[in-house]
Amino acid sequence: MSNLTDAAALTTQKPRRTRGLMADGRQRSLTAIIVMAVLCVLWTLPTVGLLVTSLRSRDAQAQTGWWTALWNGGWTMENYRGVFNGTSIGDSFLNSVIVAIPATIIPIMFAAFAAYAFSFMNFKGKDILFILIVIVMVVPIQVAFQPMLNLLGPNGLGISGEYIGVWLLHTGFGMPLAIYTLRNYMSTLPRTVIESAKIDGASHFQTFWKLIVPMSVPALAAFAILQFLWVWNDLLIAKLFLTTQNSTVIVSLQGLLGAQGQGTEYLPAGAFISMLIPMIVFFTLQRYFVRGLTAGAVKG
Repeated sequence: MSNLTDAAALTTQKPRRTRGLMADGRQRSLTAIIVMAVLCVLWTLPTVGLLVTSLRSRDAQAQTGWWTALWNGGWTMENYRGVFNGTSIGDSFLNSVIVAIPATIIPIMFAAFAAYAFSFMNFKGKDILFILIVIVMVVPIQVAFQPMLNLLGPNGLGISGEYIGVWLLHTGFGMPLAIYTLRNYMSTLPRTVIESAKIDGASHFQTFWKLIVPMSVPALAAFAILQFLWVWNDLLIAKLFLTTQNSTVIVSLQGLLGAQGQGTEYLPAGAFISMLIPMIVFFTLQRYFVRGLTAGAVKG
């Protein structure tokens, strides 16, 4: 009995990773490690420079580079005090959250339904409709601003300046890419699972919620990151279709820069504050990001 127990323990024991080898057994590449380290440093430098600049005075920002503060000092928190005391940054943060969360969930929800239909349902004109959706992706959103202002303005629906108008715009502009991404991902899922669900008598609605959605979490999370970052950092739509009472944090940051250039010292501090929530969202969902974007890259 003890021999069987020992044998079972040996078979269930995880293989030790040999030093210098990756998880799949391939040799680690020193060149790849060096390149990745250099890319990480280059990618991180702008954020570090923004943080250091936000802690310097206006004169120091204008006279010397941010890296000189690393050994010369001269740190100050006045820029952050000026942002919080001189602007309604708290209200703008709340407005950005109110805009970003529905504008992220709504397009993903409708796009997931559409991607399921394109992947697992047969209907007339499916391929032509999908091609039209892909074509819409190349149309710049700027060309739609004037028609949308007429449609949502006083002569149209009368919802310009309200949150619902911005939600509809971000939903319309974000859905083509969402449908394309999710459809490519869902097309890689095993069809045997769908066929088994049909044999068991499951409807399309049950198959979608109980099978497809749980298996599509990486793609849904990956696009949620992209959509949230796009909506959070948007300036044009928020500036054109919202009022000063419900302006977002990016619009408020743009307002810090006066006509004569006054307030430039507050911009790095305000920009770093505006990065906090997107960074939290990204680091929370980052494990799904690469998997969701690369899935379907070969088969689609």
